[in-house]
Amino acid sequence: MRTSVQEQGEDAHLVLNEFDNGLLRLTMNNPQRRNALSEAMLDRLQEAVDTASANEAVGCVIIAARGPVFSSGHDLKELRGHRQDRDGGRDFFASIMARCSQLMQSIVLMQKPVIAEVQGLASAAGLQLASSCDLIVAARTAGFCTPGVNIGLFCSTPMVALTRAVPARHALEMLLTGDIYPAEEAHRFGLVNRVVSDNRLQKETEELARKLMSKSLGAMAIGKRAFTAQQRLSLDHAYMHCSKVMVDNLMMNEADEGIEAFLEKRAPKWPDR
Repeated sequence: MRTSVQEQGEDAHLVLNEFDNGLLRLTMNNPQRRNALSEAMLDRLQEAVDTASANEAVGCVIIAARGPVFSSGHDLKELRGHRQDRDGGRDFFASIMARCSQLMQSIVLMQKPVIAEVQGLASAAGLQLASSCDLIVAARTAGFCTPGVNIGLFCSTPMVALTRAVPARHALEMLLTGDIYPAEEAHRFGLVNRVVSDNRLQKETEELARKLMSKSLGAMAIGKRAFTAQQRLSLDHAYMHCSKVMVDNLMMNEADEGIEAFLEKRAPKWPDR
């Protein structure tokens, strides 16, 4: 059953929650401010991600947005307002960057697949958010950019997610030019997994999420952890690490059932359901 739930507390409206048979949709809901990653938006997203991570009923998460912009990135008006602080805003800026970095890492480290559903412009930290997700499904009219260089604020933290998602030269071109790259171009250099018509964006994203949830959730969890870990290792250490992961995986009931089902030419009955 599909149910709609909002985060409780102040600014609850900023992130809408919709749960349907294991699939959790988190929708940024501040189109008037271009779904900027303000202090409040970051906190609401962090709460929602933490709750989803701990909830065994959640099999997959979609991060989406309302309005013509997926997210414009950090709230520049909010940042500028703190220039009047006694320290010129340094403490607030540090707090915002720490909050943002924690959110991105929470998404990467979540043991469940996370899909970004991008319907409009994903800019700066908004692109960072999309890039931190495991997969991106984009509407044909969506766009992606890291325009900080245009305003004297190089997109250094978005660069962390971007350089882990696309080849270095493409990432550097985006960072240095600040240009908007259409969804088709972003797909060509590997930032986006799928580009679909605008009116089919939600349907296609949810179909992909359901496909992922038809697999062994335990196997996907161990696989996502290994994928993240091996990226930081040298080739020999990556093979050592992943060989151990494979042995541990082979000892799991999910692998036992999956292999038996394959040999018997039947659909597996996952024990983690």
